[in-house]
Amino acid sequence: MTSVLMVLSAADQWTLRDGSSHPTGVWAEELVEPHRQFTAAGFEITLATPGAVPPTFDAGSLTAAAAGSDERVAEITDYLDSIAPALASPVALDSLAAADFDVVFYPGGHGPMQDLAVDAQSGRILVEALATGNPLAVLCHAPAAMLAATGADGAWPFAGYRMTGFSNAEERLGGLAEKAPWLVEDRLVELGADFSAGAAFRPHTVVDRNLFTGQNPASSAELATAVIAAVSGK
Repeated sequence: MTSVLMVLSAADQWTLRDGSSHPTGVWAEELVEPHRQFTAAGFEITLATPGAVPPTFDAGSLTAAAAGSDERVAEITDYLDSIAPALASPVALDSLAAADFDVVFYPGGHGPMQDLAVDAQSGRILVEALATGNPLAVLCHAPAAMLAATGADGAWPFAGYRMTGFSNAEERLGGLAEKAPWLVEDRLVELGADFSAGAAFRPHTVVDRNLFTGQNPASSAELATAVIAAVSGK
């Protein structure tokens, strides 16, 4: 059976440039849609967070404005309820090794900018996952976690990779760019990523070697589909 490690932020607040806190967490659709597709494909899923802390879901992701309709919010909420026991008892990230999984998947939300971006164990998992050659999928703001990844040679292992993530334009349109201490696109480019941004809030995925990235919540389904296709094609 194909095994998937889904690494989730444990943050419930994001520290802004002025030192104030913005409520955040995991963007619900970015967990729900890939989890649903992986489950339907018969994959075995392990949820993990730093310190085994149950994840918080960004309240903004559970609104009709974000999800598209009240019906879609209900679908997402019902799915979260259906996996509530697993969400309540995630595995501690430091107890896991990427080589034990066929896929490693990082959902986003602003949460990763708070904790995973500076989490050494998450950085280790990312380095290991890249080295396995198995699909490593990182979505929306979750590429922030790549900032904590350092290769054995001290270099950033993702330098030169084509990738995407939540763009500067989308952060501006969302109203948080001026308040953010840094932006995902900027940091990735500074480190040497070959960053590609598609149309704002439209599906956009990039695959380079075994790195699969999605730009935004709208890319959740497309990214999961690409991962499933890659695994099925092996």
